[in-house]
Amino acid sequence: MDPAAVLSARERAAGNREASAVRLGSALLATRWPAQVLKIRVDGVGRREVAGLVLSGVKFHRPLGADDFTGEVVALVERAFAASDVEEVDVWATVPLTQPQGAAESGDELPVTRIVYAVTVPREEQGAFAVRLRRGGDVFWDPAWRRSLRQGSTPSKAQS
Repeated sequence: MDPAAVLSARERAAGNREASAVRLGSALLATRWPAQVLKIRVDGVGRREVAGLVLSGVKFHRPLGADDFTGEVVALVERAFAASDVEEVDVWATVPLTQPQGAAESGDELPVTRIVYAVTVPREEQGAFAVRLRRGGDVFWDPAWRRSLRQGSTPSKAQS
């Protein structure tokens, strides 16, 4: 296992099954993805576990169109199922919000990010989910953010 990927996975792991999140993150972070994986979360009850992957919606490692972004999500979900026993993978992309002058940097008072993409993939959909994602079925896209992907440049900050 790549020691750098393990270290990065430890820094990005979250959830009540942190050890599972580190293992999954180690498998995912062995690849440098165009859209950065910010957080790998695994939560579970009993033997059931669900993974959540948070991707950056800005500052990509290379220009991405909407089809490229979908391809990355498909690859991440496939790898997540191959590397773990999770029964579902949820994927979100977030962008930072512009904060009002003098506002706190973070905390409970103001949100600091906004979800611009979201999809849930149950394990039983493994064979068909890629087609669903490429068709746009049961996938949330923020329309302005998606248009920015088509143009090949995402804004560094999003307005609230």
